[in-house]
Amino acid sequence: MTHEFRFLSRPTRRGALALGAFAGISTLLPRSPLNAQEAAELGPPSHGLSIFGDLKYPADFKHFAYVNPQAPKGGEIALQVSSTAGNQNFTTFNTLNIYSQRGDGAAGMGLIFDSLMAGSSDEEDALYGLVARSVRRSADGQVYRFQLRPEARFHDGSPITAADVVFTLETLKSAKAYATYRLILQKVTGASALSPQEVEIRFTPDRSRELPLIVAGLSIFSKAYYANRDFDSATLESPLGSGSYRVDRIEQGRAISFRRVADYWGKDLPVAVGQANFDTVRYEYFRDREAAFQAFTAGVYTFRDEFTSVIWSTRYDFPAIREGRVKRDTAVDGRPSGTQGWFLNTRRPQFRDPRIREAIGLAFDFEWMNQNLMYGLYKRTTSFFENSPLKAVGKPGPEELALLEPFRGKVPDEVFGEPHVPPVSDGSGQDRTLLRQAQQLLQQAGAKRGDDGILRLADGTRLTLEFLEFDGGLTKHVEAFGKNLRLLGIGFSIRQVDPSQYQRRVQDYDYDVVSARFVMSLTPGETLNTLFGSQAARTPSSRNLSGIADPSVDAMIAKVIAAKSKADITHAARALDRLLRAGRYWVPAWYAAEHKFAYWDMYSAPGPIPPLAGGASSTALATWWYDADKAKRIGK
Repeated sequence: MTHEFRFLSRPTRRGALALGAFAGISTLLPRSPLNAQEAAELGPPSHGLSIFGDLKYPADFKHFAYVNPQAPKGGEIALQVSSTAGNQNFTTFNTLNIYSQRGDGAAGMGLIFDSLMAGSSDEEDALYGLVARSVRRSADGQVYRFQLRPEARFHDGSPITAADVVFTLETLKSAKAYATYRLILQKVTGASALSPQEVEIRFTPDRSRELPLIVAGLSIFSKAYYANRDFDSATLESPLGSGSYRVDRIEQGRAISFRRVADYWGKDLPVAVGQANFDTVRYEYFRDREAAFQAFTAGVYTFRDEFTSVIWSTRYDFPAIREGRVKRDTAVDGRPSGTQGWFLNTRRPQFRDPRIREAIGLAFDFEWMNQNLMYGLYKRTTSFFENSPLKAVGKPGPEELALLEPFRGKVPDEVFGEPHVPPVSDGSGQDRTLLRQAQQLLQQAGAKRGDDGILRLADGTRLTLEFLEFDGGLTKHVEAFGKNLRLLGIGFSIRQVDPSQYQRRVQDYDYDVVSARFVMSLTPGETLNTLFGSQAARTPSSRNLSGIADPSVDAMIAKVIAAKSKADITHAARALDRLLRAGRYWVPAWYAAEHKFAYWDMYSAPGPIPPLAGGASSTALATWWYDADKAKRIGK
C-alpha cells in the first residue's frame, strides 16, 4: 500500500480545496463598481467556470445528476484517514489548522470551509457557484470578478465578504502558510475588494487555465476571526468556518468528529442539494495497519477504502461479512492513476547519475511481487500519467516532436523514440538478465565492486539506499527489492520513524528513497511545477520528491500551462512524460484503475460512484445517507 496525496484536486462538496503557502500579493484599495466599458470587456456573468468553457449544467440546474435530492439527513459515517493535503498526517494530528506550516493537521477540516465555487464529480474541469453566485472574466483571462451571495455566512452569523477573500489570498501567499502554495499561486498578481460582495482577482498573462479554478476552490478564511489570532500557530481551537459541518469533538491524535450545521446557509444551493447528509462525520486515526483493520471488523468505523491487496484477497471473511452486515464493492476509477512509486532523491550525490538510478530500478521485480505479495491484482505503472490519454505511447507524433525538437542533443535520444518502459522480469524474484544489465549500468557510471562485495562509486564512497517509512505497510515489498540490491553490492536498509518525524524529514528532503502516490489531473497546470519543477526542487515542503531540476522539463511544463486546447495539453503532457521517464527519477510501482471499499450495511446511495469522483470514501461522505432500516437490521 502507498498512501495517497490528493494533491490539489479540485474541490467537491465534501470540502473546499486544502492548499499551502505562496509569495506576496498586491492588494488594491476598494474600487468603484464596473463602468460600461469595463463591463463589456469582462463579458457576461457565468454561473460556473471550466478550463475550456464547457459546462455540463445550465444556469438553472437544481442539483447534480448523481445525487438524490430527497436524501434524508441523519446518522453517522466513520472513516479511517487514508489521504492527506497540506500539513496533514496519516496517523496523528496536533492542530486544527491544516493550512499552516506548523504541526500535523487534522483530517476533514476542509468540511468546515466554503469556497467561491464547488466542483462536480461527473466533470473533470468545471466549478459552479457556491459563495460566488457568478463570475465574469476578461477576454485575455487576466482578470476575474466574482459576485458574492449576500446570504453567505460564517458559522457565527457574520457575512462572507470580498475582504475575507482578499485576506485569504494574502494569508496563503505569506510565509505563514503551507509552502506548496507559494509555487502554485505565484502567478496570482493581486486581489481587490471592489465592494462587500464583489472581489477582483488578477493573474499574469502566462498563468495556466487551471489556476483560476484553483483559486475559486480555496477555503475562505474570516478576516475578523484572525484579527487577534496568529495564523501560523498550531492550535486545537477550531477556525471559524462557513461550510456544512463544524468541528464537534476531538481526541487529540486519535479521532475528530464533525457535526452537520442544521441551518447551513448554502444547504439549498444546487451545488449542495442531496449532499452532506450525515449528522456526524468521524475520522479515526490508527498507527498500526492491522489495528485499523480489526477496528473496522468490530465496527469502530463504518467505511473503509481498501488499498492493501493481501487484506482485500484474504481477510474479508470475518463474521460480519459472512452474515451480510458488511459489504464490499469495487468501482471504476476513471481518473489518471498518477505517479505511484519509489522516488529517488537526486539532491543526494549518489543518485545524480541516471545510469545508477536505472540500475536501481532494474532490481525491482514487479512480476514476482505482484504474484506473490499482491495476488495479481495490479498492473505495472509505466507513466507519470498512467491510465490516462496524457500517457506517452509509441514514437512521438508530429505535434510532440515539434515541442521536443528544441532539446535535441540536450536530452537523451530515447525521448525521440519509444518512451521508457520498465522491462518485464521472468517472475523469479531474481532475474539474472536484468541484474546483469544493472551491473553494466553501474560499471558505466564508474561504480566498482571490491573483493569484499561492496559496490563503491567513482569517488570511493559506498552506494547505499535507505528506504524511509512510517508504518511498515510496504516492508515486505521493500525487503524483496532490497534483496536484489544487495546482490548488486548496494547497501540497503529500511528506516521506520514515527509519522511526525517522517513528515518533517520529507519536508526537509532528508531521505534517500520514499514511496508516494500523487493523484493527477486530466488537465494539469501549475501543479506540475510543484511536482517536477526546478523551483520546487529548491523549496522545502514541495512535492518534488526526486528533486527534478531540468530546464527541458521546466520548459515543457510551461507548454502544458500555456496550452489553449485539450489537444494541446495532451501533446505537451505526453512530451513531458517522455522527458520525465527518460530521467529515471523513480522506480515506478503499480496501479489498479478501480476503487476497492467496504462498509457496514447501514447506508444507501444514489447510484454508482462516478468514474471521475475523488474516491470511494469521499463520494460516500458527500452523497450517501444513513438508512435507519438497514442499520436496525444489522444491529447498528
